[in-house]
Amino acid sequence: CPTYDATKNEQHSPRGRISLMRAIADGQLTPTRAFGEEMSYCLGCLACETACPAGVDYAHLLETARADVERVGALSSPRRAVVRFFTLRLLFTRPRILRFLGRLLWLYQASRAQALFRTLGLVRLLPGRLRELEPMMPRILPKYSHQLISPVEMPREKSRYRVALLTGCIQDLAFSDVNRDTADVLLANGCEVVTPPVQPCCGSLHAHNGDPATAAEMASRLIDLFDPASFDAIITNAAGCGSHLKYYGRLLAGNPVYAARAEEWDRKVKDIHEWLIEVGFRAPKGEVRERVTYHEACHLCHGQKITKQPREILCSIPGLELIELPESTWCCGSAGVYNITQPETAAMLQKRKVEHILSTQARVVATSNPGCHLQISNGLGQVHAAVRVVQPVSLLARAYREEEG
Repeated sequence: CPTYDATKNEQHSPRGRISLMRAIADGQLTPTRAFGEEMSYCLGCLACETACPAGVDYAHLLETARADVERVGALSSPRRAVVRFFTLRLLFTRPRILRFLGRLLWLYQASRAQALFRTLGLVRLLPGRLRELEPMMPRILPKYSHQLISPVEMPREKSRYRVALLTGCIQDLAFSDVNRDTADVLLANGCEVVTPPVQPCCGSLHAHNGDPATAAEMASRLIDLFDPASFDAIITNAAGCGSHLKYYGRLLAGNPVYAARAEEWDRKVKDIHEWLIEVGFRAPKGEVRERVTYHEACHLCHGQKITKQPREILCSIPGLELIELPESTWCCGSAGVYNITQPETAAMLQKRKVEHILSTQARVVATSNPGCHLQISNGLGQVHAAVRVVQPVSLLARAYREEEG
């Protein structure tokens, strides 16, 4: 547990938090502000689930506890209410509004206004939290996923599978090129790829932040958009989303309209690395001469128990040298919005991760989650390290492209 490791305080450990949750459930305590703050201090990295011999479902316990905190308003304040409404109820429930905001950010960056703003030192004029967040702003790409990927794309050879591709929220804004790479890799392995141009949020942000009702609403929207019976697999390339997407059955168990389809959905959702290994992906012939280390996103290795598959894919690429990363499964501090809500602890974890990356002398660090990608990239930038952050599927796509010269 990274927070227990940092503080050596039993309250900040899984045992301590579960004891508090049990006391709330038994009626011995009520959800107070202190309880709410403790639940917020947890990263939700799920390293405790991997370590737990009893198989405790800590993720579900944490989401339930955070929902209880929101239900009683233990952390309520006018400012917090505005932020939650703007993010959880507005931006991440309406993809077109999110894309519009992304387009404004792209104009701000592409017009050099951001560079001028920073050069003139105007960042210091921003309010405290905005001043801290400005350097963390993701680089928005000029084209979104629907501008790079057609709604239906067919492989050159005979189609073996029909799959749906989830493009995500942050992944769509900041890493649409990774979505294109994912589609290319699927096509190269005999998959017909279906990618609707406008996709709602998967609801993971809502579930992790105590809003199960909106999370359930977003889940039902996605199931309506992607009928699981129509696909051999539903592919995600973002670890944080994937960990949540595989539990729609539990989220919608009490909904007679969606319960059965949600159970089928859970069976069909596959992380891209998981799917490639299952179908026996084609090893590339093109060379990618890079010295690479691999950071394991928490919600991939702990949340989905996917750890060997990305390595197997990376090791299949000719010319690629994979260097094991010390503490590869240790959280980088991103943890959804943790680097925003708990900046001090997040910065400490970021520094620890960057030091380990630099110790490998790798020129590329591969990771499979947009939050980790941004957190690690920002950390490397702070120390002016010449190390690029790349997602594993992009390295595989590059190797396939190298085959064609």
